[in-house]
Amino acid sequence: MCGSRCRILKWFAWTLRTTSYSCAARCPVTSRPWSSFARRSSSRPVARYDRKDHFHQRAKREGFRSRAVYKLAELQSGHRILKSGQRVADLGCWPGGWLQEASRAVGARGRVVGVDLAPVEPPLNNANVISFVGDIEDAQVCEQLRTHLGGRCDVLLSDAAPKLTGVREADRAAEERILEAVEVIIPLLLRKDGDLLVKLLECPEAQNFQRRMRACFASAKTVRAAATRKGSSERYLLARGYKPTETDS
Repeated sequence: MCGSRCRILKWFAWTLRTTSYSCAARCPVTSRPWSSFARRSSSRPVARYDRKDHFHQRAKREGFRSRAVYKLAELQSGHRILKSGQRVADLGCWPGGWLQEASRAVGARGRVVGVDLAPVEPPLNNANVISFVGDIEDAQVCEQLRTHLGGRCDVLLSDAAPKLTGVREADRAAEERILEAVEVIIPLLLRKDGDLLVKLLECPEAQNFQRRMRACFASAKTVRAAATRKGSSERYLLARGYKPTETDS
């Protein structure tokens, strides 16, 4: 009996020495769930990610910060979202591709202000662009945006996306938090009759968000850009003609 117990204790001690435990498995995630760049986990199969695809290479050749510039440029060409002289807010602006296209579209008389958890580095040289580090879930960020813009914006852009973990429930919760933050910002930052362009992922939370937006905009529809990576479920909600309520500040 003693010999058997000793063997068990030796085996247990050896297991403790040779088994590694991940802190991530024991500790809750403390970082914010959103960024303009969605990193994917290898914990489940996902669409193949090719950083050197056509649009990536083209952006590099033409001096743009990211391939995302072509998404906004395409949507701008088809829907004329941005106009000369407008004030534009860009949520989740890193690494700066949308800032570059928005800057071009609004021209010298316009103004573009972006915010992201990550700094846009090096800063853009465009005279009509400002970006700063901030969390869109922080109430002070909205005040900073209004200060830099000089008032409410004509167009609110959001290319923010969750850092995907591969865990469906966690990813859906992160997407919901982003959309909730955008929804809180809209009445505080977007002017009456202003427009909204926001990234959506395929989930029930995004569908619920669309239904709510249709109630406070004159029109709302989903659009998809050709520059979107193959296999991605992302699309954009284009809502036009914001209709604030009496309680909106």
